[in-house]
This record gives sequence, structure tokens and C-alpha cells, in this order.
Amino acid sequence: MIIKRVSLAGLAALALAGCKDGGGDAQAKGAQVREADNDPTRAVVAWDRRAARMTPEEMERARLDESWMQVVQLDPITGGRNERPNPEKWEQLSIESVNTAPQHVPLYGDVGGPSVLRIQVMLDRALFSPGIMDGRWGKNTAQALYWFQKREGLPATARADSATFERLRSASGSPAELVVRRTLSAEDVEGPFTKIPEDVYEHAKLDCSCYESLTEKLSEMFHITPDLLAKLNPGVQIDGLRAGQTVNVPAVRDENAAGRGQQVAKLIISGAGTYLHAVDANGRVIYHFPSTLGGKYSPSPTGSYRVTRVTQDPSWHYQPDILVGVPDDEPDAMIPKGPNVAVGTVWMALSEPHFGIHGTAEPQTIGYASSNGCVRLTNWDVEFLSRHIRSNTPVEFRDITGQKQAEDPANAESSGSASARGNSAPSTPAAARPSTGTSSGRSGAASERTSTRREGSTTPSRADTASRSGTTRRERARTDSGARSRPTTTEPAKQEEHAGHPPR
Repeated sequence: MIIKRVSLAGLAALALAGCKDGGGDAQAKGAQVREADNDPTRAVVAWDRRAARMTPEEMERARLDESWMQVVQLDPITGGRNERPNPEKWEQLSIESVNTAPQHVPLYGDVGGPSVLRIQVMLDRALFSPGIMDGRWGKNTAQALYWFQKREGLPATARADSATFERLRSASGSPAELVVRRTLSAEDVEGPFTKIPEDVYEHAKLDCSCYESLTEKLSEMFHITPDLLAKLNPGVQIDGLRAGQTVNVPAVRDENAAGRGQQVAKLIISGAGTYLHAVDANGRVIYHFPSTLGGKYSPSPTGSYRVTRVTQDPSWHYQPDILVGVPDDEPDAMIPKGPNVAVGTVWMALSEPHFGIHGTAEPQTIGYASSNGCVRLTNWDVEFLSRHIRSNTPVEFRDITGQKQAEDPANAESSGSASARGNSAPSTPAAARPSTGTSSGRSGAASERTSTRREGSTTPSRADTASRSGTTRRERARTDSGARSRPTTTEPAKQEEHAGHPPR
């Protein structure tokens, strides 16, 4: 990907990002940057510009990847005599079908539709996050369900059966409706909405890294892809909605009420398992979040550490001299804070120098792509977590591959001409990438924009330490960002039983 005066599309490669808390290691190149270097709350996220971006096909393979099962113990699957395929289709999703159609079980494999979305919403409400909700079964949903089953003492099969459905409904608060009609407030529709330039230095001139559209904002507020938001609101021009109008959205967890009375004693992070767990003093899982971490250029640490500080709404310090794959002679830049800043909406520094837990501008890659070093969560998950932990909370890393940090090849590249650097790893033109529609659960609008966010060196240079409002950032439904996940060939799944459960 071209780095000099580059397209922001290259920043989608944060899915291969290494993460560092700058701590004064990098030398500032201007007065503004030097001032930021003295800010103890800043963080730096490095990334590999040569990394391949995730194509829609790679995203689909990652969704069905079962490699996470290598670090868990699945219980035997019983039954099968009344095997019957799930007849639902993703195209059947609507507010009516989610709230009134029977629940089909078991659910697993490559399926989608009202029953899948029902499970995803209940998992979100029960604080076993499926990440971005798209109405399709996949790795993040199966993994969240497995750990919920494990905690509840149910057969941990990673498949939604009748007993799991009933227990999950109770844990989610037994809502009368799982998709609701929300009357939009002035705050819900408030901007500003700003087109994010593809050039990183043009981005630095903006007042904020704001949402680009109301669709973007509402999608992140309700933890879903823009594609699913559009599917639940047929014929509605989302970007044209005004205060007082209604929109159909999932009944996501209550950010203010959820998690009351539960004290987080430790965070457990699994590299191979691609998850972060918050556990109590007895080791019981309180919260489960899909995550990305670990990689070649800045591998995640092993062992035990602690959370030292939390920064809300970090800004982004773009520092080429500490970035993987970026020539050192590129100029620094300060990118303003906002939902489209590279590190996301929260930075949680760890006691191990140069590592932390943070959000992302590319939540569709969370749990699917690999990262280097830092722990990335969706913005809504890391925001929730930041409000439910204390300073010095222990953090334990498990299942880390233990790769030795690789040599950064950028300096060799920088000895050549700027043209040679630019041609060394060209980004894929938008027209050459396959588009996605409802068949992949991704937004058509997002496909047109493609992955134009660069998630690179990120420096929270200003910390708004006060609590943020309950409104979370919009999920960015990019179709082709991030890194390649290991594809797993999956046979079409069989459905071993069928049961109808009214959503109630």
C-alpha cells in the first residue's frame, strides 16, 4: 500500500497492526508533535503497509473459520434423530420475523436469518458479545455461545439448542421484542458528519474524525452492519432521518444498567482463541468480547500485567519513524479524535511497555483478522469494558504464538526513490475488488466507499477522562480491510434437530 501522501485505504491494515505506547521513544518532528510527546496518555499503533487487505471472500472464510476450537474443549453432540435443515434465509429478516417467527434450533454452520439474529441480540444483551451483528452465523457468534454455555453449565457445543436458547433468553432479560422501533432524539441524529479524506495529511486538517453519515452513526450505536440496518428498514433513507422519526434497530444491551454488582477481578486474553474475558474473583466469566491480537511485527506479550490507565476519545499521532513498513522520512501528523480515529474510542494502557487494549474504526475485522501486539475490540465493547474495570486490574495473556519480532523492512525501502516506495505495495483499486451485498451481510454503501480508513500510528494526546455518554460509535462495515485469516474448509453443516420456540 502506498504510504507517501497515501490513500487512507492503507490504514485498514491495522488488522495486522503492532501496538506501542510511545513513551517518548519516537522523536517529534514539529512543535505540535513535541508537545504531544510529553502527554503520558498517548499510545502508538504500528501497522504493516504491505499487508494484504481482506477481500469479501476472505471475510467469508474467516466467518466460518473454526481454528479457535483448537484451544477449547467442545462437549459431545447428542441427538440427531430428528435432523432437519434450518429453512430460514437472511433475506427473511424483518422486525416482524425476528419478533414473532419460531426459533429454529440447532443453529450452527453457514446459516442466517431471524433465528440467528435473535441469538446474536440476546448474546449482546447477556454481555457475551458476538461483535458486529449481521444476522449470519459465524465464528464470533459460535464462540460467544460456547463460552456462555460453559459458564452456565450447559453442554458446551457452540451450537444453539433448545436449552441454550431458554437460558440465553433469561440471561438477556427476557425482552418482549428483540428488534424495536426507536424514536430518534436530536442527539441520535446530531452530526457533524464529515467525509474522511483518503490522504492522511488532509485528514489531519479536520476538526474531528467524525462519522461520515447518519447510517454510520446509527449502525455503531446498535452494533450492526449498515447492510443489516437497511434490511430492517426497507425503503427508508437512513441518512435522511430526523429527530422524532422512527427506525427499527436491535434491542442492544443497556449500557447503563448492564453489569451492575459484578466486580471484574482480572482480564484474560487469548491469542489463538481471539477473545477477551473479564472474570470475577472465582474465575467466572462475566463478560466475553471477540478480539484481534498477535502477529509477526509486534507479537503480543505473554504472562501477566495490569491496566495502568484509560484514555477516552484518543487522538492519533501518526509517527512514521516507529511504524512498521513506513519509511522513516515521512512527516508526522496529528489526527483529531473522533469515532473514525485509528485507535477507536478508548485506549487502555498496560504495564508492559508498548502494549494496550483499544477500539477500532474497522469492527467488522474484530475476531476475524490478526493484529500485531495490541488487543483490539469493537468500540462499543471496549467502551463498556472501560467503564467496568479499575486501575491496576490484572491482565493475563494466554495462547500467544510467541513469534519473535520481525525486522521492519521499511528502511531498506526508504533508501530508494519515493516512486519506488510507492510502487512496492500498491493498494488494490476499488473497482478491482468484488462488491458485496446482502449475500455477505455487508453494506452496499460501505462497499462503494471500500476500506478507506488507515489505522496506523495512534497517539491519544488528549484525554477526556470524564465518562462518555451512553451513545456508542457506529460500526464501520468495511468489506475488504485487515489481514488474511487462516481459512478453514467447512463442509455444509447438518441440522440435527428442529424445534420451534416463540420469541416471547
